[in-house]
Amino acid sequence: MTKKKMSKKIIVIGGSAAGPKAAAKARRMDEFAEITMIQKAPDLSMASCGFPYYVGGFFDDRNKLLCTPTGVVRDPKFYWNAKGIVAKVNTEVTGIDRNRKCVEYTDLMTGEKDCQQYDKLVITTGATANMPPVKGTDLEGITTLQSMMDADYLRKIRDEGKVKKAVVIGGGLIGIETLEALNLAGIELTMVELLPQLLTFLDWKMAKLVENYLKTKANVITKNGVAEFIGESGKLTGVKLQNGTEIPCELAVVAIGVRPNVKLAKEAGLEIGSLGGISVNEYMQTSDPDIYAAGDCCEITNIITGKKVLAPYGDLANLEGRVVGENVICGNTKKFPGTIQTGVCKLFDYGIGITGLSETKAKEAGIDYVKVINASPDKPGFMDGKLLVTKLVAEKKTGKVLGAQCVGPGDVSKQLAIWATAIKGNLSVYDMTNADFPYAPPFSLAIDHSIATAHLLTNKMEGIFVGISAMELKEKLDREDKLFILDARGADEYEQTRLGIGETLIPIGMLRKRLNEIPEDKSTEIITYCKISLRGYEAAVLLKAHGYKNVKVLEGGIMAWPYSKEK
Repeated sequence: MTKKKMSKKIIVIGGSAAGPKAAAKARRMDEFAEITMIQKAPDLSMASCGFPYYVGGFFDDRNKLLCTPTGVVRDPKFYWNAKGIVAKVNTEVTGIDRNRKCVEYTDLMTGEKDCQQYDKLVITTGATANMPPVKGTDLEGITTLQSMMDADYLRKIRDEGKVKKAVVIGGGLIGIETLEALNLAGIELTMVELLPQLLTFLDWKMAKLVENYLKTKANVITKNGVAEFIGESGKLTGVKLQNGTEIPCELAVVAIGVRPNVKLAKEAGLEIGSLGGISVNEYMQTSDPDIYAAGDCCEITNIITGKKVLAPYGDLANLEGRVVGENVICGNTKKFPGTIQTGVCKLFDYGIGITGLSETKAKEAGIDYVKVINASPDKPGFMDGKLLVTKLVAEKKTGKVLGAQCVGPGDVSKQLAIWATAIKGNLSVYDMTNADFPYAPPFSLAIDHSIATAHLLTNKMEGIFVGISAMELKEKLDREDKLFILDARGADEYEQTRLGIGETLIPIGMLRKRLNEIPEDKSTEIITYCKISLRGYEAAVLLKAHGYKNVKVLEGGIMAWPYSKEK
C-alpha cells in the first residue's frame, strides 16, 4: 500500500504584494500544500503604487486597485475558489513560536485568538510610513499615503473639494506623486523638503531640473523641515517650519520615507540587519531555515556595490515573493540576485527615474567613473518628439555601465529599461554604441537617445569630446575665471531664451566666417553650447581644427542648465 504524501503547511504573514505572490507561486508548485495567508488589513493584494492615481482621479473604481487583470477582486473568496488558499483578513499575527513552529493571531473583528502550525513560514510584513517627531501629528488632516485607508481618505478629500490648501512633506517618489494627485483636485500646494534637493536618489543637477519644472505647478521649499503642526479644535490649520515660517493649510501629507516592519521577526529572534530590515540570504531565507521573508521588510543586496540596501519597490516585492514561493515548496532552488534599484515616477508631463548608481553613489563606493549628460528628443520633431535629459555613469577603465538618470517629458521609462538591462547584462558603453533597437519615427530617432548618450560618453572617454557640466561652469563663473563662452544657436533662439552669463552669439553656420571674433590666444578656455549642445559640439570640433587647445562643450546645453537664465 502506497503511503500518502504529507501536505506541507505554509503560512504567509502579510497580504499586500510579496505575500500573495509567494502564496500563489507556492500553490502552482504544489497543488496539495496547505497554504494560509494572514492579513491585518481588510484588503488583499493592493496595488499600492496605484494609490496616487486613484486619489488623482485617473480612475474612479476603487476595486481596480484590488483586481486581477480580468477584473476579479482578489478577496478571500477569490483566493479560496481560484487558488485554494485560505486568506484571513482583519487578522493580526501577534507572535511566532519558532520552537513549536506555530503562528499566534487575533481576529480583529471578534477578538478571538488562535494559533496555527507551519512547516514553512513566510514573513511579508512590509513597511511603516515615517512621521516627523514633532507636536501635532495627531491632528485631523494629517495623513500618509501608505494604505488603502489613506488612499480612501485622500480620495474623499478630492471628491468633496473642500480643502483649498495642502502641504506635502517630503520630496521623494511618494511625495511627488501625491502632489500631482492633489494638484489635479485643484488644491493649492506647497512641497517641503528638509534636504537641499528633491528626489535624493538623483544627482543634484538632475533633481534641480525637476524642481524647476515643479515650481511651475506648486510652491517648493527645500533645506527646511517641519517644526510643528498647528491646529484648532483638533483640526490642522497650518504647518510651522524650522525657520519659523507658517504655511496655512487644511491638509498635510507626510511622505518622508518608510521603515521595515520587523517587530514580529525581532521578537521571534530572527536576525535583523544593520539597516533595520530582516536579514535574508540569496534564497530569501532568514536566519531560521524554515522562515523566509520578502518585500519591504527585508534588506537585500545591491548587485553593483555588493552592499545591503532597503529597496521598498512593488516590482521587487513581487519578484522576491515569487522566489520564496518556489523555495518553500521545492527547497532552495531559486535565487534572488538583488537589486540595481531602478525607479521611475510621473510628475504631470515629466518622467523621472534612475537605474543603478548615481554619480554621488559611485563616488561613495570609491569607483573610478566617468559621466556625461545628453539632452535630446525621444523621437523626431515631426512626430512631436519630447525632450529627454540623461546622465550616464560608467566605470572609467572598462566602460561598464554603472547607472543612468533620466528626466523630461519624453519616454523616460523606455530609457531606464534600456540602461537597466545593460547594467544587469554587464554591458559597457562601447557595447551600447551600436545597439540594435527597433526604429520607426513614431517611437524613436534613427539613433535612439540611449545610443546617442553612449556615443557621447565613448567620445568623452576617447578624448574626442571634452565636456563641462553646468555645475563646473557655474563654479568657474563664480570664480570669475577668464572664459570665452560661445552660444552657437540662431539669433531668433537667442532672443527667446538665453543664459546671460557673458556669452557671445555666433550661429554655427557663420562660425567659419567669424573666427576673427574668437580670442587670438589658442590656449583660451572656450565653452561652447546651444539648445542641447549638438551645435555646441560641432562648434568645438571646428575650433579645435583651427588650433584652439582648450575647448569644452556644455553638456546638455541650455535644456540641461539648472540655474536661472537671463530670459
